[in-house]
Amino acid sequence: MTTAAVIALDQVRFSYGGRAVLDIPQLQIAPGSSVLLRGASGSGKSTLLGLLAGVLTPEQGEVRVAGTPLHALRPSARDRFRADQLGVIFQQFNLLPFLSVRDNIALGLRFSPLRSGRVGRPIDDEIKRLLQALQLPPDLLLRRAGTLSVGQQQRVAAARALIGRPAVLLADEPTSALDRGAATAFLQLMAAQCAAAGTTAVVVSHDDSLQPLFDRVVQLQDINHAGAVHA
Repeated sequence: MTTAAVIALDQVRFSYGGRAVLDIPQLQIAPGSSVLLRGASGSGKSTLLGLLAGVLTPEQGEVRVAGTPLHALRPSARDRFRADQLGVIFQQFNLLPFLSVRDNIALGLRFSPLRSGRVGRPIDDEIKRLLQALQLPPDLLLRRAGTLSVGQQQRVAAARALIGRPAVLLADEPTSALDRGAATAFLQLMAAQCAAAGTTAVVVSHDDSLQPLFDRVVQLQDINHAGAVHA
């Protein structure tokens, strides 16, 4: 495998209940690139994100992210790696509705002194910078997340994932609740922040219109030798 790849899969196989979901001979993603992961419903896209996040482990093969062999780590070490090196945007955003915008974003640093140290400025200053960069008004800072609109929650979730310059950003259908114009605007803002931080972005989306916004489009059926089951 190419050592320069920030994400490298080699002979990876994953099954549910004895049925193969993923059988990927090889996948490499370059550092700092933006990748759109496409595939039919049930093709294994979310499973692949789970492997890249270290939430799942392959039954065989190697999964390396930011130079770390996730397949060989104990669960506690995978948890530490996730906190230090990964930003994740969930499809339902997974904000804590009773916490403020500020505290939701700061959660991205709470469990990682390494990531907190990469901020390079007072944390509140970095949170305000991210809010501005993602076109959120500063008066939202102390608002409870549960009072925000869907679009605002989405951008807060992105700020939480981006704070501390993670090596890799993983996003599972982050624009599914938005119309096409809002989805495009959001991804453009997110891409600018990833580029500035040198963060590699891997995004799952069903929206064909978003393809021009990415450096590379990976069709899962082109790299996966397994049949489709629930992802």
